[in-house]
Amino acid sequence: MVDHPERITEHFEAAWNAHDMVAFGALFHADATFVNRYAMYWRGIDQIVAGHRFIHETIYSDSVLRVDPADVDWVGEDAAILHFWTRLTAGAAHPAGPHVADTLILAIATRRDGDWRIQAAENVTLADPTTGKETLRAD
Repeated sequence: MVDHPERITEHFEAAWNAHDMVAFGALFHADATFVNRYAMYWRGIDQIVAGHRFIHETIYSDSVLRVDPADVDWVGEDAAILHFWTRLTAGAAHPAGPHVADTLILAIATRRDGDWRIQAAENVTLADPTTGKETLRAD
């Protein structure tokens, strides 16, 4: 259970790095939506978990994710907009080999029955707008 929307990022990072898709799925409402960094659109917790389970069993099985604290914009007592940066370090399991990618996640978190979860999320990869080449942000 997540008691504050700001804590979603901690749980997101922990679940990813443990490759624990049960814990990852628990961060989302059952009717949530997710758009990954390749514009794959998943509706519902089953699709979100299945999509992430597949990559965690294959190309991201040895990945590590660092998640920065979220910028939070409150929409009301039970809704918040989160923006948070991630840095994915892919390992040898990835077909492109070890590499690093930065993404920015926009998530809408809502509170139901005292529990904060993600209702909708979109993940975008940082890239040079003139070339489309993935880039890393300055820390």
